[in-house]
Amino acid sequence: MALTAPRGTKDILPEEVGYFQMIEETARRVFARYGYQEIRTPIFEGTELFSRSIGEETDIVSKEMFTFPDRKGRSMTLRPEGTAPVVRALVQHNAFKQQGVQPKVYYLGPMFRYERPQAGRQRQFNTVGVEFFGCSSPLADVEVISMLDTYLRELGFSGTRTRINSIGNQASRKAYNAELRQRLAGVRDRLCPDCQRRSEVNPLRVLDCKIPSCQEVYKDFPSLGDFLDEESRAHFQLVLKTLEDLGVAYELKPSLVRGFDYYTHTVFEISLEGLGAQDAALGGGRYDGLVEELGGPATPAVGAAFGVERLIIALQAAGIAPPRPDQARAVYVLALEDSCLPAACTLTQQIRQAGLPATFDFSARGFKAGLRAANRDTINRMVVLGGSELEQGVALVKNLEARTEQQVPLAEVAAYLVG
Repeated sequence: MALTAPRGTKDILPEEVGYFQMIEETARRVFARYGYQEIRTPIFEGTELFSRSIGEETDIVSKEMFTFPDRKGRSMTLRPEGTAPVVRALVQHNAFKQQGVQPKVYYLGPMFRYERPQAGRQRQFNTVGVEFFGCSSPLADVEVISMLDTYLRELGFSGTRTRINSIGNQASRKAYNAELRQRLAGVRDRLCPDCQRRSEVNPLRVLDCKIPSCQEVYKDFPSLGDFLDEESRAHFQLVLKTLEDLGVAYELKPSLVRGFDYYTHTVFEISLEGLGAQDAALGGGRYDGLVEELGGPATPAVGAAFGVERLIIALQAAGIAPPRPDQARAVYVLALEDSCLPAACTLTQQIRQAGLPATFDFSARGFKAGLRAANRDTINRMVVLGGSELEQGVALVKNLEARTEQQVPLAEVAAYLVG
């Protein structure tokens, strides 16, 4: 039986890699303008990191993590998300103890969740995320949202829309959870098994259920916004006002709570067309208690992340393709005879070392066959080396677009092409 990639994983072939490169290069360019630096963390961590940060009762921890014992019996987990590892790394390396420093970082890389594979959702998937630490101002929330809105627009999207909500501080959520428990007790038999469990251990999580029958039950429940204290209301109102001032379109979504337990205050997601009913391309929010929970000093923070594969689906639906390689300076080196192959190989290396892309087929072929190969790769400059040219120590440099040609000494070909 032929070997295949494991279920829920996907080979990224050369024709699709361009999308990944465009997404990553645009991220690096845009995030750098806002002062974010790249960070890289291990692909696996101790399991406790995720159970403490994400929450024991979340679907990710209870159902979806790839967890395994190492050779000494310690529980390890392939990272299901990027924020907790980033916080662990910065705490471990004392980044939060430097007076006045507000770390701003971004990450790119694979994550792992054991869920049913579907379009844009694999068991190994790629994520881009940003994290802004050390600033409690609502304007930090705005910066992250507006930066990601800018990022999507620079990728080529138009009409992005941010759905936003506030889940308040701990006091607000405590009051709301008490109300939810009372409401859920009266409708428990109408809930899915997961929501029945959540209603007892973490009532707020029921609002994140995607099952239509549960959503129908919850639609008449009071909004968390009705339970926000004065501090939480003021924080959220400044976020909304500043988004309006910046021209970032948003809509309030009272049921939005995000999937992890560590969020506080502002939570948001940005939607794009082409993703179906679940059209959120990226999401995030504020998480002021996570750094302290993982052993660091009390540090406010806000961040967001998105799945690269889902973003590619949206790019394709919008007709946005990666830029084609610039072939204007590319060169095709043609050896007309076997005796010319070593010299042609040397010439190709010299052209590449001069900074130009060059193609050489390592076999002799006629001029017409070489011309077809150059045209196939949309290369409009050709260097032809035959027996007579080799004897004279020259090569024939042809501009296929301008239909001109020039004999150039072999030692000067690379400089001629660069000039």
